[in-house]
Amino acid sequence: MSSLSRELVFLILQFLDEEKFKETVHKLEQESGFFFNMKYFEDEVHNGNWDEVERYLSGFTKVDDNRYSMKIFFEIRKQKYLEALDKHDRAKAVEILVKDLKVFASFNEELFKEITQLLTLENFRENEQLSKYGDTKSARTIMLVELKKLIEANPLFRDKLQFPNLKNSRLRTLINQSLNWQHQLCKNPRPNPDIKTLFVDHTCGQPNGALAPSPANSSLLSMPKAGGFPPLGAHGPFQPAPAPVPTPLAGWMSNPATVPHPAVSGGAIGLGAPTNPAAMLKHPRTPPSNHVDYPSGDSDHVAKRTRPLGISDEVNLPVSISPVTYMGQSHNSAFSTDDLPKTVARTFSQGSSPMSMDFHPRQQTLLLVGTNVGDIALWEVGSRERLFLRNFKVWDLGACSMPLQASLVKDPSVAVNRIIWNPDGSLFGVAYSRHIVQIYAYHGGDDVRQHLEIDAHVGGVNDLAFSHPNKQLCVVTCGDDKTIKVWDAATGAKQYTFEGHEAPVYSVCPHYKENIQFIFSTALDGKIKAWLYDNLGSRVDYDAPGHWCTTMAYSADGSRLFSCGTSKDGESYIVEWNESEGAVKRTYLGFRKRSAGVVQFDTTKNRFLAAGDEFVIKIWDMDNVNLLTTMDAEGGLPASPRIRFNKEGTLLAVSANDNAIKVLATTDGLRLLRTFENRSFDASRAASEAVSKPSINPISAAAAAAAAAATSAGHADIGASVVSISGMISRLIYTNTGTAILGLASNAVHFLWKWQRNERNSSGKATANVPPTLWQPSSGILMTNDIADVNPEECVPCFALSKNDSYVMSASGGKISLFNMMTFKTMTTFMPPPPAATFLAFHPQDNNIIAIGMDDSTIQIYNVRVDEVKSKLKGHSKRITGLAFSHALNVLVSSGADAQICVWNSDGWEKQKSRFLQIPAGRNPAALSDTRVQFHQDQIHFLVVHETQLAIYETTKLECLKQWVPRESSAPISHATLSCDSQLVYASFLDATVCIFGAANLRLRCRINPTAYLPANVSASIHPLVIAAHPQEPNQFALGLTDGGVHVFEPLESEGKWGVPPPVENGSGSGMPSAPAVGTSGSDQPQR
Repeated sequence: MSSLSRELVFLILQFLDEEKFKETVHKLEQESGFFFNMKYFEDEVHNGNWDEVERYLSGFTKVDDNRYSMKIFFEIRKQKYLEALDKHDRAKAVEILVKDLKVFASFNEELFKEITQLLTLENFRENEQLSKYGDTKSARTIMLVELKKLIEANPLFRDKLQFPNLKNSRLRTLINQSLNWQHQLCKNPRPNPDIKTLFVDHTCGQPNGALAPSPANSSLLSMPKAGGFPPLGAHGPFQPAPAPVPTPLAGWMSNPATVPHPAVSGGAIGLGAPTNPAAMLKHPRTPPSNHVDYPSGDSDHVAKRTRPLGISDEVNLPVSISPVTYMGQSHNSAFSTDDLPKTVARTFSQGSSPMSMDFHPRQQTLLLVGTNVGDIALWEVGSRERLFLRNFKVWDLGACSMPLQASLVKDPSVAVNRIIWNPDGSLFGVAYSRHIVQIYAYHGGDDVRQHLEIDAHVGGVNDLAFSHPNKQLCVVTCGDDKTIKVWDAATGAKQYTFEGHEAPVYSVCPHYKENIQFIFSTALDGKIKAWLYDNLGSRVDYDAPGHWCTTMAYSADGSRLFSCGTSKDGESYIVEWNESEGAVKRTYLGFRKRSAGVVQFDTTKNRFLAAGDEFVIKIWDMDNVNLLTTMDAEGGLPASPRIRFNKEGTLLAVSANDNAIKVLATTDGLRLLRTFENRSFDASRAASEAVSKPSINPISAAAAAAAAAATSAGHADIGASVVSISGMISRLIYTNTGTAILGLASNAVHFLWKWQRNERNSSGKATANVPPTLWQPSSGILMTNDIADVNPEECVPCFALSKNDSYVMSASGGKISLFNMMTFKTMTTFMPPPPAATFLAFHPQDNNIIAIGMDDSTIQIYNVRVDEVKSKLKGHSKRITGLAFSHALNVLVSSGADAQICVWNSDGWEKQKSRFLQIPAGRNPAALSDTRVQFHQDQIHFLVVHETQLAIYETTKLECLKQWVPRESSAPISHATLSCDSQLVYASFLDATVCIFGAANLRLRCRINPTAYLPANVSASIHPLVIAAHPQEPNQFALGLTDGGVHVFEPLESEGKWGVPPPVENGSGSGMPSAPAVGTSGSDQPQR
């Protein structure tokens, strides 16, 4: 519900209260859920009206919403139960126990048993805990104190406990102001008018008795709504007569010069000047295509929203005085299907599922991509290089609204709903599934800079486009809050808010003809509306085919308007609109009966329409309703792929399975791409990278002096910083943006090292070239885990980082803590030991779900939102040491100190398979040796790390495909991880050696000796405990050491990568292909 509609409810509540409609007031409070009347609640509790107490509460919360709600309902029902016992009404007490209190048994069975035993006592005060229970009145008073605290602490009651500060009779005042305004607009206003009704607009009779036209009808066409309150705001029903518009909107907003009767629909007759719609086509413009992707998962509107009742299917708009003849409508044989991009020229792995794509309007081979996990990327299709990758992150969390902050705490997962360039390619905008719009400035190459962040809508931002009203670049957005908003693209200032939709707004399509700027919008109830930049309301209210998810787009020359929509039943439509009549001109054929998902479409070359459906790309000639051809892009497409043409129509990007993007090309497109084959995308970047050759960056004070000495001696391959921490580095991870490293030390303190953007590091990414800085918020606080009553020698530190880098969940043997990465503040703590958490993993599709491995060998599936353990998995015999989700297979793989691997179905949490590691003969691992698991990028295979081996397993059969075993004389493996592209395995050993393997065959490619990064006189106890891979740079990794140091490694730029695969050797007795073991003499591998 929009903010104005919410305020209307408060005005009605005030009116009802002033008119003494007491029962209706509280009924509206409860049904709207906007205001919790604490005084009324207290009165009902004092009076013991328990049914009304629970009914009133039900408008704001349910028993199982969260722990506060559960406690509120429990206290009320417990009091009701005790009062029945106090009256010796055993039958009533049993009824309350069975119907009201039993629901809590599953959460605390012992407490329920204790409550049940009260039935056996003559006086329940014999129970020690209830010995101080007084009379009923005092007990209710004491309970109310507790209830008020719980309600005030419950986030569901946030902003609902305070009634707005309104002047008396505010609604009456607004109505009087409106009537006065209407009276001023009368052509022949009478003194002291007699206003007898509010049901129609006021007008004073003309001298001859005729009625003056209603001021509302003096505007451009405004369709009536089918019931419900008229909208509040400047575009409400009482509008001033606007100045005549020189050239009204084509067709849907134009009106005949002389029409003696109203249109069939009953819509108002406009008084604008006569127009020739064909004349509006003199200045064609290429608008952004607006094929929005699936509605935000943050909203449940799609699942619950039904089409409003009372809307006629036969609403007709006024007929224009002349038909539109489209430019280029008569095509000749010069066009053929050879003009379509058919050849698969490029395939990219994005890493997450593409949701929206857009080619640069001028640099035809630059492709923007936004994904389902909030990632945005910029690809140079010609050189196959990803120039830029950024994970979702709120730039200034403190400036965001409380609803957004609360939303991100409950569920940090965010998707990109739209990514789009502005018309000249100097900016691009990203609309996210949570409130936020981010605008980036593009300066060429990989130079992408933050420009604006706007907290735009409550809920998801479903679409974004750029427009030029009044020759000023603006950003147009729409969202789940049923509004369209227009923002200044330079400053971010809000310029317009358009309200009038009765469902979440799904897409926007700005356009102009002649000097008329307008915006089409579509909503999830199937309504199409059109708006001028004047705050005078919608000029169109029309039904789109399908009545659900619809997007609109013009042909490249701006002369023809199309829409593509999918109904809730999966029926899809592409239609062309007759703008002069506001009617469907033609409906294109060729869709299957039930589309699997919302179909996306695009237009190209003023000639073709394309849509992703039925695992192919379907193509139509704009002038022929029959399907022209289909393209399968060599297979591997999803059911409803997302598609996007470049401006010239020579390239077509299409989303593919396994998070891939395929780029199809015409003959001209292939020629364009070949120009990139043998040259770098940016010579200046290549030159700047060639002058520096650092390979190791030690992030510790101990290493600084050694690094400085090494540099003075002529070793230009070592850089250093002056950062030092105490304690061992127990856990280490790069942030998802790749600009920082987060470490957890053995003293339970977290440390965050950030790389700053500067002349030496223009990208601001983690690098071995430049030392980072140890970052802390201005408050100076540290993120420190709970370690009360914890034995440091026995605890197992663990943490997990949210996908948008906003939060880290962490434990060091005590309670699990949730920290805000921007402020370092502790958001909450939960699950005190025993048992203690030993491993944490976020569910890939739902950040509210966390898999928590425990030291008692169980795995708890915990829902953060409702503070509840959903499942407890039992299958291991020792503590859990590794967890990894596969979203492709819907499984969770777990590993334990018992050297066992288990596979669990992540839908019902049943165990599917389990297997013990093949421990090499003669090896006796420690009693609690860690076993770690990590999924390959393909989400089917996973890496297993144990002190005795590295192994690659296939998940469905739980079969070991590759195994590498170090020689008996070699040190045990301390940790290992896959590179971000899953092509390499980085492994560290207890003798401080680091080895790099090819992931496909576990063959050794490179060995880094300890002397390459540790001083010669360092203690033998100093070695890596943990190794982390950069999320975007496959050749960069970092080590966390036992002395508190962190080292960042990259290969020498003269080589560019870590070694080459050696000849095949048999280094293990497993019978599987394997690499040479650590410690082999005479190796020809590079030493570093």
